[in-house]
Amino acid sequence: MGRRKELTGEKLEKELARLDGMLVYERQYSWASFICGVDEAGRGPLAGPVTAGAVILPKGLKILHLNDSKKLSEKRREELYLEIQEKAVSWAIGMADPGRIDEINILQATYEAMRKAVLGLSREPEVLLNDAVMIPGLAMKQVKLIHGDGISLSIAAASVMAKVTRDHMMAEYDQLYPEYGFGKHKGYGTAAHIQALREYGPCPIHRKTFIGKFVKEREADE
Repeated sequence: MGRRKELTGEKLEKELARLDGMLVYERQYSWASFICGVDEAGRGPLAGPVTAGAVILPKGLKILHLNDSKKLSEKRREELYLEIQEKAVSWAIGMADPGRIDEINILQATYEAMRKAVLGLSREPEVLLNDAVMIPGLAMKQVKLIHGDGISLSIAAASVMAKVTRDHMMAEYDQLYPEYGFGKHKGYGTAAHIQALREYGPCPIHRKTFIGKFVKEREADE
């Protein structure tokens, strides 16, 4: 891969050492044939779905630059998204749309998206390494890791898949509802997004339970 040629000598050794440190939990559960990282993207925005990624990487695989998706540039995330697709034993995405989030609340919707992702894998994992949660309704062993996307390569891979998938969806929604600027803020509550909500009101992908106060403000002005 082209990225491997970017790092040589001491820089490459340092990066490989960092990646090795992010395989501690994968080695701890090395008895398992398949270990799956699970993470979500989009719990906090005012609009759009919550997505979850589930990724099983080959044992011992080190993908250069793989890290918590929030620490990566958009360009790097896109590159890693393709590399993970190419090299993973299996990967899958689950999601819950804004209507479902409003119906069952964001935490339950996140669990639902995670379950869909895990159950969508082509291989059944014996161990799930989860970022900060225990997922109800799954029988396999689960390990809750706080800030897991920064300490486990499997979870980091899941975070990249979830984030890039959601970003792609929000770019498509930006074409449908250009007045809100979804392509820039991805549905998060930026000043520009809030101003658009006050001006135009919610669109079909807004989470009404998240934006109730903005809707009330607009109705009071009319």
